[in-house]
Amino acid sequence: MSFTPIDHAARIAALDERLRSGELRCDALLFTDLIDIRWLTGFTGSNGIAVLRPGALTFGTDTRYGERATAETAASGAEVIAIQDRSRLREAMVDTLEGATEVGLDPTTTPHATWERFADDLPLVAVPSPVASARRHKDAAEIERIEVAARATDAALAEVEPILLAAADAPVTEADIRDELEYRMRRHGADDRSYDTIVASGPEHAARPHHEVCRRTLVEGDTVVIDVGALVEGYHSDMTRSYVIGTPTAQQCEVYELVRVAQSAGLDALRDGVAAAAVDAASRDVFVDAGYGDWYLHGTGHGVGLQIHEPPFHAATSDETIIAGDVVTIEPGLYRLGFGGIRIEDLAVVTGDGHRVLTNHPKSPLA
Repeated sequence: MSFTPIDHAARIAALDERLRSGELRCDALLFTDLIDIRWLTGFTGSNGIAVLRPGALTFGTDTRYGERATAETAASGAEVIAIQDRSRLREAMVDTLEGATEVGLDPTTTPHATWERFADDLPLVAVPSPVASARRHKDAAEIERIEVAARATDAALAEVEPILLAAADAPVTEADIRDELEYRMRRHGADDRSYDTIVASGPEHAARPHHEVCRRTLVEGDTVVIDVGALVEGYHSDMTRSYVIGTPTAQQCEVYELVRVAQSAGLDALRDGVAAAAVDAASRDVFVDAGYGDWYLHGTGHGVGLQIHEPPFHAATSDETIIAGDVVTIEPGLYRLGFGGIRIEDLAVVTGDGHRVLTNHPKSPLA
């Protein structure tokens, strides 16, 4: 599959301009976080360090990744250094910073030991990663990849849903459903699963928002929560649909409808400039007003991109503001031991005039 190339050179130029202007309060930047490095350079390996000085980006890795790094970072214009010995690689990267008086490094994503090793040789200053903040706004090339991941998820669930709904007559396990979903996502264009697929069934497992799949057989009367996403060129998708095996009870119908309404309310609130806490409140208030507030065990959603969980986070305690270009989930749910659980989740990109939903598998009412 051919994708629009990601313009890494433009990202580096924009960051270089901020560095030169003095906005970042340092005269060089050091990056050790591999997610930031991938966004900035295109490198997808497991070992790398990047240094940005005015007009020059240097990327260092070990010799396992030398040729790969050269190819993947070619469009960024980075100079690549590949050295087998990691101590010598660190020394070489330190040498690229000779004369720098303030080297910015993000302490929140840098292991303490790594910080200490570089601090022995460099004038480090704590600078929140400017890449981490820039990553929130997804450009068209990024959204293209996320949409393909979302479509792979939609297609896989459409194929597996009939197997799930027939479970009362043709028994299957949580693991069977997980395996079918992950296989079919790959067949529909995914590189991998986005995270550990959740298939949570019955009065105990479905009551756990992050249940780990086991070989429990689905039986009539179960609520089933399926949380599934695909990975495409490093970008994630995320979607949840919930079901009842067999004929639903009155309470199962009531809870499902509450979650459906709460999810719709959260989506209705999602727009550029709104407080993330207000998005959470839009969904949460539906549950509180219906007397189910204590069944809601998590926030209403989170950002998605090169990480499956990234800012912004829709939570009552959040101080973040939603911006155009955010790709976020809206995923309210209700859970109670003995009942099970219901969650409905969609992925949406925030636009200048609202949002656009990227996951489109139907949310069918129970009755």
